[in-house]
Amino acid sequence: MTNQSVLRGIRILDFSWVLAGPYATRMLADFGAEVIKVQPLLPEAEDKFSRGYYNTWNRNKLGITLNLNNPEGVALVKGLVNISDAVVENFTPRVMANWGLDYDRLKKIKPDLIMLSLSTMGSTGRWRDYTGFGPTIQAFSGITFLTSFPGKPPLGLGTAYADHIAGLFACLALLGAVEYRRRTGEGQYIDVSQVEAMASLLGDAILDYQIEGREAEAVGNSSTEAAPHGVYRCKGDDRWCAIAVFTDDEWQGFKRALGNPPWAGDKRFATFSGRLKNKARLDRLVEEWTKKHTAEEAMALLQKQGVAAGAVQAASDLVRDPQLNGRGFFIELDHPGLGKTVSDAVPIRLSETPAKYSRAAPLLGQDNEYVYGELLGLSRGELTELKKQGII
Repeated sequence: MTNQSVLRGIRILDFSWVLAGPYATRMLADFGAEVIKVQPLLPEAEDKFSRGYYNTWNRNKLGITLNLNNPEGVALVKGLVNISDAVVENFTPRVMANWGLDYDRLKKIKPDLIMLSLSTMGSTGRWRDYTGFGPTIQAFSGITFLTSFPGKPPLGLGTAYADHIAGLFACLALLGAVEYRRRTGEGQYIDVSQVEAMASLLGDAILDYQIEGREAEAVGNSSTEAAPHGVYRCKGDDRWCAIAVFTDDEWQGFKRALGNPPWAGDKRFATFSGRLKNKARLDRLVEEWTKKHTAEEAMALLQKQGVAAGAVQAASDLVRDPQLNGRGFFIELDHPGLGKTVSDAVPIRLSETPAKYSRAAPLLGQDNEYVYGELLGLSRGELTELKKQGII
């Protein structure tokens, strides 16, 4: 195992915020890229360091403050672009251009620059200026409808799934651009639409419409490939167990786990097609059993018989989960204001150049002296003056 990080020597100027962009740059920072997070000079930004959300997505990054509404602040950015490999932002397309920091102008400063924009709809088309967060993007992509229950209003997902998908797309695209530049010496502009990234996961539904003319329908927790298949209420307050039975062998294991109740011998459930046809009745009978057990009990009984089952976990359950802990899913970091904090490790495991977790998310302007002083070469007097003028 080598001590060198795989992305060591890559410097990224990070203007991204909320989740999608910071998730992409966090993965790059975990593997050794020097990510400089640009933070606004706003009073409300001072308490960011105490928020779990901000700390989760910005570990391993340097933090600088900068007033981009001041021409001198924009000039500092241009200086940093000149010594960086990539710029990442996830504003609407007009924002960077309004500051004079769009790709066409930045590549004149550094011709081999890589710039990645990660907006809701991408930088072209009549919807380019739409603003959106994860739930908005999920709705536009169609996944909100498909994951709702038939005949009921759209529910949406319980988390900003689209942000994670877009962040992964962005990270991979930027790595591809870094490799392309290594081979050719050329930079490029990467324009990622978060809606397109999310919609790409609906390939089967899209193809079914294009080829067969069938429109996808909301199916709730049902599946055309398994029955029973759903999330079933268990003993306790808001406790549930997810269960999926795919094959006839698994159905036999399912019956054994339940103690072979008389209803399981009903000829309507003897075949997969029968179970699928009578899934509403089957689901009611399954839940009569799960309600007598805790989610963990139901999971253990079913798994012992080879049936796919898992307790639906709250955040407090996840922290105690033996599988996650056994796989090193959680890491601890020392935060300068909060002390010991817990975060999730990156799931990508590289044998010779593993991820490193060297520092917590930065405090406001924590690395101003290093970035402006050591990297840009400004004197202490110049830094003091910039601070007085409210530029940093």
